Amino acid sequence: MLLACGWLSFGLGIVGMFLPILPTAPFILLAAACFMRSSESLHRWLVEHPTFGIHIKDYLDGRGLRRRSKVVALLTLWASVSVSVLLLVPLLAIDIAIVVIAAAVTVYILRLPTCDEFAPTR
Repeated sequence: MLLACGWLSFGLGIVGMFLPILPTAPFILLAAACFMRSSESLHRWLVEHPTFGIHIKDYLDGRGLRRRSKVVALLTLWASVSVSVLLLVPLLAIDIAIVVIAAAVTVYILRLPTCDEFAPTR
């Protein structure tokens, strides 16, 4: 079950790289957590992955997110929220919910530590 959840999360994270309404980081972190408990080799592969590994290591080591990752995440989040609210979703209640959720995600991202991009990782 954890293995399937890990692959599903990883797949959603990959889709999120190209689809602004899906977040990438939470799904990749969830995949890492699922793989950690179900497959040592898949967990190692994901943590050592050239694209995702460094971000997972920073987060798991308590260093947070890199400044560029925060900026890209927030710009993508608010661009997709703006398009959704202004052009796609005609219901005010849903628009308000989308903005509230985006604001909560923004606060969470901004409260995470910002790690030095050039700091050595373990």
